[in-house]
Amino acid sequence: MTKTVSISMPAPVAAGHGAFLRALQEAGFQGEIGTAHGERTVQGTDNSIYQRLPQACIYPRDADDVVRVATLAGQERWRAIVLTPRGGGTGTNGQSLTDGIVVDLSRHMNRILHIDPQRRQVRVQAGVVKDQLNAALAPYGLFFAPELSTSNRATLGGMVATDASGQGSCTYGKTRDHVVELDTVLLGGVRLCSHALDEAALDAQCARADRAGEAYRTARAIQREQQDLIDAVFPPLNRCLTGYDLAHLRGADGRFNLNSLLCGAEGSLGLLVEVTLNVLPIPTCSVLVNVRYAGFMEALRDARALMAHRPLSIETVDATLLQMAMRDSVWQHVADYFPADADRPTLGINLVEFSGGDAAEIDARVAAFTRSLRADEAAGRLGHTLAVGQAAVRHVYAMRKRAVGLLGNVDGEARPQPFVEDTAVPPEHLADYIAEFRALLDQHGLRYGMFGHVDAGVLHVRPALDMKDPAQVALLQPLTDRVAALTRKYGGLLWGEHGKGLRSQYAPEFFGPLYPALQQIKAAFDPHNQLNPGKIATPAGVAGAQSLGVRQVALRGEHDRQIDERVWRSYGAAMHCNGNGACYDHDPDEAMCPSWKGTRERVHSPKGRATLMREWLRLQQREGVDVLAAQQKPPGLLAGLPARWRNSRARRAGAQDFSHEVYDAMAGCLACKSCAGRCPVKVSVPEFRARFLALYHQRYQRPARDYLVGSLEFTLPWLARLPGVYNGVMGSRPVRHALERHFGLVDSPMLSRVDFASALRRLGVKMATGATLAALSPSQRARSVVLVQDVFTRYFETPLAVAFIELATRLGHTVYLSPLLPNGKPLHVHGFLDAFDRVAARHVRALSALAAHGVPLVGLDPAMTLVFRQEYRKVQGAEGCPEVRLPQEWLLDALPECTGEAPAAPPHGRYRLLAHCAEKTNVAGAEALWVRVFAKAGLVLRPEAVGCCGMSGTYGHEARNQATSLRIFEQSWGRRIDEEADGGPLLATGYSCRSQVDRLRGLRVKHPIEILLAEAGTLAG
Repeated sequence: MTKTVSISMPAPVAAGHGAFLRALQEAGFQGEIGTAHGERTVQGTDNSIYQRLPQACIYPRDADDVVRVATLAGQERWRAIVLTPRGGGTGTNGQSLTDGIVVDLSRHMNRILHIDPQRRQVRVQAGVVKDQLNAALAPYGLFFAPELSTSNRATLGGMVATDASGQGSCTYGKTRDHVVELDTVLLGGVRLCSHALDEAALDAQCARADRAGEAYRTARAIQREQQDLIDAVFPPLNRCLTGYDLAHLRGADGRFNLNSLLCGAEGSLGLLVEVTLNVLPIPTCSVLVNVRYAGFMEALRDARALMAHRPLSIETVDATLLQMAMRDSVWQHVADYFPADADRPTLGINLVEFSGGDAAEIDARVAAFTRSLRADEAAGRLGHTLAVGQAAVRHVYAMRKRAVGLLGNVDGEARPQPFVEDTAVPPEHLADYIAEFRALLDQHGLRYGMFGHVDAGVLHVRPALDMKDPAQVALLQPLTDRVAALTRKYGGLLWGEHGKGLRSQYAPEFFGPLYPALQQIKAAFDPHNQLNPGKIATPAGVAGAQSLGVRQVALRGEHDRQIDERVWRSYGAAMHCNGNGACYDHDPDEAMCPSWKGTRERVHSPKGRATLMREWLRLQQREGVDVLAAQQKPPGLLAGLPARWRNSRARRAGAQDFSHEVYDAMAGCLACKSCAGRCPVKVSVPEFRARFLALYHQRYQRPARDYLVGSLEFTLPWLARLPGVYNGVMGSRPVRHALERHFGLVDSPMLSRVDFASALRRLGVKMATGATLAALSPSQRARSVVLVQDVFTRYFETPLAVAFIELATRLGHTVYLSPLLPNGKPLHVHGFLDAFDRVAARHVRALSALAAHGVPLVGLDPAMTLVFRQEYRKVQGAEGCPEVRLPQEWLLDALPECTGEAPAAPPHGRYRLLAHCAEKTNVAGAEALWVRVFAKAGLVLRPEAVGCCGMSGTYGHEARNQATSLRIFEQSWGRRIDEEADGGPLLATGYSCRSQVDRLRGLRVKHPIEILLAEAGTLAG
């Protein structure tokens, strides 16, 4: 008999840490404290190859909470406690990973405190995200300059911690160059507000009798006594050196600034709570010259000549990355800038930006630059294009920003890994350095992709390794050693911009006789090595203190290796999450990931859920469970009932099982599939979520709600025979109360009272069968369409189905109805996979019989229609599901004389589109197709940037989700609906979206089809 899933019991929190956390609560800590294994596991990974399980995760509510933490940790009793601050978790070198306590400053401390547009300064809390700040600055015409590929989730605290730079650093500088003041909590609870000081102010700070005074005295002494050595060790590079930057303790104006140490310190000197920054005017004119090359080395060697024209920045991308981008949704916006040529393929590009406030000046500089490109044909250039204006430039950079994630989206188990990927050398040596770097990787037969900032001499190189293979893991140390030596040969650095983290082992070698000065700095701030120990430097004389190295902590691959290879391959949608964190996108008007935005809890993100799934599978493997066999041969409903009853009773009594943590995370997912479309490596949570739920409920009882929702497609056709009775019963107070109390469901939708049968007779609609369609002539088939019915549109939004039929009829098409069969989406969402497979196979047989005759199939609701394209094709026996088109895909062909352009002066009207999140994230150009369809009708349709509505099927109807559903709605949809805009009425493509608006605003938002029907005379004419 197949062993069903078993209890997973991970290691508990160490007793000493538990005591510290209790003492912290007693001290008045107001934030949250997380000790659950799932939460710790998710915080145990970042954007690196490492995995370290923290003892706990704490989330300070404000700076006072941080003071409480630092004060307590500074007491002699708690010297064994170590603290590591964390922001967006985007670090590639394990900077925020610890086996101590994570101090996550991003959940609550994420407010923009003050914007001073006159002085061009802003004060923010450490957890503010870079793009969040720039969105707030945009109305003032200002922005924070350092541009990162992770700008939609990187926090300002994290940027300070690594002294982040990124694109445009040769013009704008690094984060340090924009810092005015840092508010840092030192060990022991002292608040340090650091900024540039004249000599009198510096004397006053050095006279302090606290930890801050010790720090100032130590730093000043080192600067005075070892300036010549500092000048000799620190290289004259744009990226300089992250971490304890002694070279800039004295600014160009002679003032002393401790921020040069704190910027890049990776939280090893203190806990940053607030930062004051200088910001800059947004360039009003931007042009990006996209230069194509016959080879990547030609692009690198040409960069020096391009730099002579003093552009804002020069970014480079190799052929590997370009080919990946071509397969990604981002390519639709940039393809025209990189024309294909079969005879001369593009194997490298340089993106050269010119920006400023004077359009005539920028145009003149670009003209001079492009003339020089045409005049010199010896550089291997294939040609160039121009992206003019900020919108066009953003599109191209969006492709470049996805570079890190796209590199992870490759076939096979060897995936690009970040461990030598941010080296910096003088730009004039970059091409020769990279030639040797590539030779080193080629020597080991490794694939790799490259991109970076050639103007700064920084190139990101990620060799592809299978981190589950011990033989390939063994290459990490020797490769890092060789690359470190190579950077020294060319006068550069192993860590150019992403910090040292778990590569700090190379610091003593690099700094040489200056390294003891770094140790003195560390000891002055953190004498007992409690703040992010092992990073950058360790204080001398502390027992066991050492700088951490590449192979001195656990790797994610070591955990992954414990999962059976068959299981690993089967659950690839979760296994291949590379930690890049694109799902942590802060933007409420971006569909990716609504549950993360609504909760700010990392377990409720695609990355978090993928991490939990991997850990759960590892623990199941440890217990001897074959999850593949358990899924293929589940116990019968009745046979497994006694065990499920006993297990569920034990859970209610408080019995522990890690599976419950995973269940709670999966249950919080909206199954909107935005992750499947937006994640660079296509991590699809709904796919493995459904499989987990199926396995979990082999051991634990399902809530009655699951059975009710899963059966809706089967019961509604019967209940709808008496719509008045159904609506009266469901709308009554006792029934609503019973549904909420016993089933956890609220706001059940009412059946439509439109007589569908009468409408079909009036419009001459027939049922579609293979025989009916076979009898049509070729010309009749060309003017026919099959409406693939779904239960929810058919019974809850009958007027929409009628509107589509009437629109198609007026356009001269004969409409046929497919048999009304369950689609199965509710079954899949709730993990009834056996039932879903049967439904899918049956539906595919019916659709295939209709599609065989060449009549197009069209589904109205995007969420239901996409199931045919995605979930069905992963079911044995349903892989050959025929294409079911979205309405706009069919209408674009069905409407006459498509120009593809909206008229300059529309004769009828303007509208705004709120697209369904699954539709716009999983179907390339879905919104653009609606725009083109409306243009045919002489209408202007403007897609609005909008996130998730918070409904997503039945998610918004579940009582447990009400607060989160409302929060998600208000973050984006609520603002759009409430705003006064001159773009015309709002339209929505999703049934659940329209239902949510009606529920929370009492407004009926129309479907685009309803507007087109009103214009049917114009369309037909």
